[in-house]
Amino acid sequence: MLLSRIPSYFKARRDRLMKSHSGAVFIFPSNQELIRNSDVTFPFRQESNFYYLSGFDEPESVLVLAPNHSSPGAYRTILFVRRRDLTKEMWEGERYGVDGARQVFGADESYLIEDFQKVLPDLLDGAERVYYRIGQNKDSDHKIVTALDGYRASAGRTGRPLLAIFDPGEALAEMRLFKQPEEVDALRKAAKITALAHKTAMQEVRPGMNEFEIEALIDYVFRKNGCQRVGYGTIVAGGVNGTCLHYRFNNQPLKDGELLLVDAGGEYDYYSADITRTFPIGKAFTPAQAKVYDLVLRAEKEAIAMTKPGITLPEIHKHCAEVITDGLLSLGLLTGNRADLLANNGVSRFFPHRTSHFMGMDVHDVGLYVKNGEPRRLEPGMVFTIEPGFYVQPSDTAVPAEYQGIGIRIEDDVLVTAAGCENLTIDAPKERADIEALKR
Repeated sequence: MLLSRIPSYFKARRDRLMKSHSGAVFIFPSNQELIRNSDVTFPFRQESNFYYLSGFDEPESVLVLAPNHSSPGAYRTILFVRRRDLTKEMWEGERYGVDGARQVFGADESYLIEDFQKVLPDLLDGAERVYYRIGQNKDSDHKIVTALDGYRASAGRTGRPLLAIFDPGEALAEMRLFKQPEEVDALRKAAKITALAHKTAMQEVRPGMNEFEIEALIDYVFRKNGCQRVGYGTIVAGGVNGTCLHYRFNNQPLKDGELLLVDAGGEYDYYSADITRTFPIGKAFTPAQAKVYDLVLRAEKEAIAMTKPGITLPEIHKHCAEVITDGLLSLGLLTGNRADLLANNGVSRFFPHRTSHFMGMDVHDVGLYVKNGEPRRLEPGMVFTIEPGFYVQPSDTAVPAEYQGIGIRIEDDVLVTAAGCENLTIDAPKERADIEALKR
């Protein structure tokens, strides 16, 4: 069912962008539909920056933001869209067309997508610079370069230089890094649904099931509760598969006495959650599993507690590495001098990844991690993950047998607030006693 009018915050985002980039032209092509096989396409999802600024989610479209020369300081929103076609709409669903682009999405001007190359030179006229990501859409690359060459040729002997092309990524990343209220609302909804999916998986998993059954159950909970799609490929990793950080096969039987690592996030209104939980396939953790699980959980909870404005992600990771190093030394899984282990990242044998990444519209979201040569300090409105882990690789046979094949990761999504942080995914059980109670 087509929308009647999109929310006003899409225009507010365009206003903020163009206020800080007066005189610039921004060009955002839509994502392309990709062929799966024959005439069947993969499910379409709009390019994140395009959707962030427009709310328009059809393929074969282009968003252009250009100066309005008749009103200094103002700008125009131009959408190039697919033609209305009743025959195609009978097969594929309704389209908004050029009228809908203006009436529903607030475009000042709208054209058919086949007119893009013809209209673009006029939109570039008088521009001070062009923001466009080269290499994302080969068809658009050719049209943009052709238009810029035509612009250069039309300048004649005026001395006017060829317009430079800048990547819009950083400009949009700074905006998207700081979540506005409507974005936080969507993230909270995605987090709540995702937490329910993880809790359901804990309750329903049994020895003898297959990983793909749990994946199907998680997908069902996502869709039943309003998520339009998954935010990324769901990881359902039983036993030793949990030691593969981006395991993707999800096709192995689940065995009693082993752990199940589930890394899954639902996407709600283009915003994704990202939760990882690890729990027994049977009714309880083994003693060895419990020891390392409690260690990873302690590191994760302390990292959340230290999150506040002014701290950096490397500081959070450093603390997690220290906690896990100390714990593994006490368990005898690491040996040697503590200071040397920390200085040489000795814990990477069991904890090989970083603790955090930004998140939002993209599960590994945009935003500079280093600014002015220094690790970026957290500010209110940023959202990121905290996800320490412990993994014994199959090749690491020097580890005592009771620890071999164990993979544990515990991951939550946190929003930085003025007073500290809010754990958006707190509804997903992670205390060992709570998990085992669910299993019973």
